[in-house]
Amino acid sequence: MTEPPLGRRERKKAATRQSIADAALHLFLERGYDAVSIRDIAEAADVSVTTVFKHFTGKEALVFDREASTDAHLVAAVRRRDAGQSVLDALRQHVLDTWLPIAADPQMEGFNRLVDSTPALRAYSERMWIRHADTLSAAIADELGVERGNLACAVLARFVLDVPGLAQGRRDRRAAVEEVFDILADGWQAPGKPTA
Repeated sequence: MTEPPLGRRERKKAATRQSIADAALHLFLERGYDAVSIRDIAEAADVSVTTVFKHFTGKEALVFDREASTDAHLVAAVRRRDAGQSVLDALRQHVLDTWLPIAADPQMEGFNRLVDSTPALRAYSERMWIRHADTLSAAIADELGVERGNLACAVLARFVLDVPGLAQGRRDRRAAVEEVFDILADGWQAPGKPTA
């Protein structure tokens, strides 16, 4: 199912939003999160402070500018999967298609340092993660016809959302993602000892 094309007005709003988010990230990486004000971001993006707040709820939302669509994409990965494709395989494909390009972005290392070194951003990220886990768990439960809050659905949602963190920093991120999903699919096995 394809999304209808955006109209001119929507494209302009999306471009303004992206320009603001890009300016914010550039300033945060350059100066540090706490040293940048909303006014600084507005000036860098050549918009008013009011315009910044029309697009974002606050400074944290500027760092996680794509967060708003994450829930919708997770739910779509479950509900719009190909006929005969398992929920687990659909989520595997979703992580491969969405996270690998993000992880390859040259700014990703700086972004991760920014989040890890800023208590407000770490807390915001944790709240986002919980919200996404709850949304994904509910979508999986609905799709499988079981009660929301089902432990197996909650466990799968949490592990799927942890895959990027587990694969980050690995030499071959794609292989790491595949290995984590293989463990989820086949169950954990004790790793063999390396032979001398």
